Amino acid sequence: MAASISRPGGRRTVRWAFGLLMVLAVAGEAPRLAAHEIPASVVVRTFVKPEGARLRFALRLPLVSIRDFVIPARDGGVLLDLPRVEPMLGDMVRTWVLPSVAFFESGEAVGAPRIAATRIALPSDPSFASFDAAIAHFGRAPLDPATALPITDAWLDILIDYPIRNDRARFAIDPQFGRFGLRVVTTLRFQMPDGPERAFEFIGDPGRVELDPRWHQAAARFVRLGFAHILSGVDHLLFLICLVLPLRRFWTLVKVVTAFTVAHSITLACAAFGYAPDAMGFPALVEFLIALSIVYMAIENIVIAVSKGTGLSTTGFPHSIAGGKPVDSRPVPAALDRRWAVAFGFGLVHGFGFSFALKETLQFAGSHLVTSLVSFNVGVELGQIAVLLVVLPLLGLLFRYVIAEWLGIIVASAIVAHTAWHWLIERGEALTRYDWPVSGPAGLASLLRWVMGAVAVVGVMWLGRLWRAARAKAKS
Repeated sequence: MAASISRPGGRRTVRWAFGLLMVLAVAGEAPRLAAHEIPASVVVRTFVKPEGARLRFALRLPLVSIRDFVIPARDGGVLLDLPRVEPMLGDMVRTWVLPSVAFFESGEAVGAPRIAATRIALPSDPSFASFDAAIAHFGRAPLDPATALPITDAWLDILIDYPIRNDRARFAIDPQFGRFGLRVVTTLRFQMPDGPERAFEFIGDPGRVELDPRWHQAAARFVRLGFAHILSGVDHLLFLICLVLPLRRFWTLVKVVTAFTVAHSITLACAAFGYAPDAMGFPALVEFLIALSIVYMAIENIVIAVSKGTGLSTTGFPHSIAGGKPVDSRPVPAALDRRWAVAFGFGLVHGFGFSFALKETLQFAGSHLVTSLVSFNVGVELGQIAVLLVVLPLLGLLFRYVIAEWLGIIVASAIVAHTAWHWLIERGEALTRYDWPVSGPAGLASLLRWVMGAVAVVGVMWLGRLWRAARAKAKS
């Protein structure tokens, strides 16, 4: 035998035999060890409460979201083998959960965590309804080892203690639970000492979250959120570009952008304070109207450019943003002269669009709602200014050296109109899925309030137009 093993052929035979034994061993163990893929959807429930010299962090997550571990199973790999899995829970938490979260006290990282308790829980367990119920749950006996619990239904409950210096300090958390599944929703309830409970909900990894932010922390966060939102909102950017595309006079540009800013600030504030319609289909209606506003502005740009023809760059647009010299002093076309009013009307709609993004993030405002609202709006305006500072000089150079201005406006507006038309069709189809008749006194009252507001806005605009016309007549 020794001689046969020493030969190359003998060594190959031994390797094949060893491999076959390993395959058979794994096949025999397979019914008792369960492997799992990345979960499609995961919900993580958490509580945070500072108590004296420790910060208590309780969380509940699906057991199948813990990967890199082979979960012991029985009955053909369906049911959880509780006696074998419970000794593994500490290692699961240390290698998978602890690296996924960080806490900060007054801006500094807290000390090393201690795993206070772990539990496997049934899907019907109501313990995580409150912080006190969750803590009491960890003091009870674990599940009966004979419990028939499918692996996919098992919860992993964890209690972790972090050392802190002062339970009334400012705390922050940086949860990185996004790797637990393809889509991870985390609910967090922060219990302040002798104070109110604050609730948070976020998707994926939100970054560092101040649990009780100061006003300047809230302001900085919402300025960033507003700036990022306007840059990532393609429909808002296309409307803004269409709005200013044919404008060349500085003060006309300022008037139009200011009207748009004031309008969307009004509806953004109304929505933030709960004065927006609460119908289920209202967001779909707003998205439809935003697409309609882009189509309208693009078509109006095309009409203006066609009406001016090749004389567009020298008729009615004497001051070029790119530094062109005035060559004509004829008045601005009527459509552009009233564009500030159109910008104001559509700005009211776009403000509601901004509010949908703001609504999801107001949970991070703490007690600084007004500050956060103003800061978000400032971020939106900074984003708009940044876009205009880039787009307008580029358009000026493009129209001077590459393509005639009237033709460039037509081409750009046609592309935008084509894109927005597809949005209009898609959003219109989504809009038809809702039942729109107004029912009940509350719905009727809400509708009447907004109709009265719209009439008031139109009335003010009409009076302003009459006043301007009277002044122009008096001067002539």
